Amino acid sequence: MCGRFTQTLGPELIAEHFKVEEPLPLFKANYNIAPTQNVVAIRLKAESAQRECVLLKWGLIPVWAKEAKFGNQCINAKCETVAEKPAYRSAFKKRRCLVVANGFYEWQKVGARKQPMWIGRRDKQPFAFAGLWEWWQPPAGESGTPAPPIESCTIITTEPNELMSSIHNRMPVILPASSYDEWLDPSSQAEPLKALLRSCPSEELHAYPVSHLVNSPRNNAPELLEPVAV
Repeated sequence: MCGRFTQTLGPELIAEHFKVEEPLPLFKANYNIAPTQNVVAIRLKAESAQRECVLLKWGLIPVWAKEAKFGNQCINAKCETVAEKPAYRSAFKKRRCLVVANGFYEWQKVGARKQPMWIGRRDKQPFAFAGLWEWWQPPAGESGTPAPPIESCTIITTEPNELMSSIHNRMPVILPASSYDEWLDPSSQAEPLKALLRSCPSEELHAYPVSHLVNSPRNNAPELLEPVAV
């Protein structure tokens, strides 16, 4: 699975890397992104098919959900079932996105304890998880006034590559930049899209142990990315 990640890049760099014309207004670097928090994502504008940068709540809320907390069950979608599961199949067909990151955490079992590891690209470039997004309208409150809609997302996971197999039995799908257009294109067909949902090559990533401070989402500082001895 993917339960924590990092996004410490500024709006201008993200706009340049992902070819977005209008950068998202300033947002804080996040060294310990946790479910239910807002994440930076790229999607296509419906009216122009141009890429846009948006903030989405992590934890996809299907349009038919009765409560927003349903999204807590949907932070990750398995690539093997994403096209068929009721919570994801509509978004898989029509609402795909790129979730922007420059690293992610996973916990490796070491004896009786779990050691947090940070995983990122060797070339230190930003990257994108394969994501889905959804639009959900909360029910009106007692006053009858409609609440603002919530836009949310999920990250798709797949089988681990060789590097990740020693750390965890799943990993997020990291899309190559060459597949961004196909992933975002609403006219893309299911089978070619499924073919994109595979683990990235091990040689593109590196991993190292980090502090157990990352275990709490309340901790959010550059020190979380510093290697530690184990």
